Amino acid sequence: MLALGIETSCDETAAAVVDGDRRIRSSVVASQLEHHRPFGGVVPEVAARAHLELLQGLVRRALEEATLGFDDLDLIAATTGPGLIGGVIVGSTLGKALALARGLPFLAVNHLEGHALSPRLSDDVPFPYLLLLVSGGHCQLLAVEGVGRYRRYGTTIDDAAGEAFDKAAKKLGLGFPGGPAIERAAKAGDPKRHPLPRPMIGRPGSDFSFSGLKTAVAHAADAIGRAPTDQEQADLAASFQESVASSLADRTRNALRRFADEFGPGHTLVVAGGVAANTRLRQVLGDLAAREGVRFIAPPLALCTDNAAMIAWAGIERRRLGQEDGLDVAPRPRWPLDAEAPPAPYAGAKA
Repeated sequence: MLALGIETSCDETAAAVVDGDRRIRSSVVASQLEHHRPFGGVVPEVAARAHLELLQGLVRRALEEATLGFDDLDLIAATTGPGLIGGVIVGSTLGKALALARGLPFLAVNHLEGHALSPRLSDDVPFPYLLLLVSGGHCQLLAVEGVGRYRRYGTTIDDAAGEAFDKAAKKLGLGFPGGPAIERAAKAGDPKRHPLPRPMIGRPGSDFSFSGLKTAVAHAADAIGRAPTDQEQADLAASFQESVASSLADRTRNALRRFADEFGPGHTLVVAGGVAANTRLRQVLGDLAAREGVRFIAPPLALCTDNAAMIAWAGIERRRLGQEDGLDVAPRPRWPLDAEAPPAPYAGAKA
């Protein structure tokens, strides 16, 4: 089974060809960083226009690198939500048009499901497993029981971890995108230099919070009273990164124990999403998994950040179950993996 995947949910334009044996035949990604860097963040209208300009060429390139043509494909899979709606419309519309023109099944893929199933592409992880999904827009812990079967254990009550990285980096003058900038600066920093809060640590459950940590970083930077030196930037970046990693590990430990109660010991902890590319987070979660006696999987970096290979693979997984979407399926700016989960508590709620 050969799938063409299309991904346009945020500021990466991507196309890929993946086969049913978990081989990535091609995966091409066009970054829009230079389009958005002057604004310090992603501008939705700018992103949508860039997708429109780039996507058709990337699809052709993905097929050429895979040495395949449209006639070799078995399905088209495109991100149809959640994300910036302009970009989602561009990618899903092209996917539908190609499916219609070539008489191929169309799979409308949830971008979050692409991340959730990526460890099955990279490492053939069996169901069930516990997923920590951390990105610029999402921060969740989910029990992944099967394709389309997700139960949420926890989510953020305010900001996602990736957003916190971006805002902290902007405050420290480290540039955009914030995740890689913070990690680079933190290598030369002292993570104990600033006693920043470790949000939610010690509280029951598996929800997250990062707005207070962002505020603490801003106060620490303002207390310097001038533009921070390189070393001051590094120390604050390292302290911030350590606080995020510690908080994520604490909430994940609670989820692992709940997961073990429900499914038994010896399963797998997976981290996915853009923030999963952070080396310190991988180290902390790997140590946690070892202490809890579970396998730990972090997909390759190219499958953590937004990419079309995971979208193609999610399409294959769904097609194997006999699924297909109509060409009238609507793009969705919001699309939770667990629609039955209750709303997250607000930040002021008691445990």
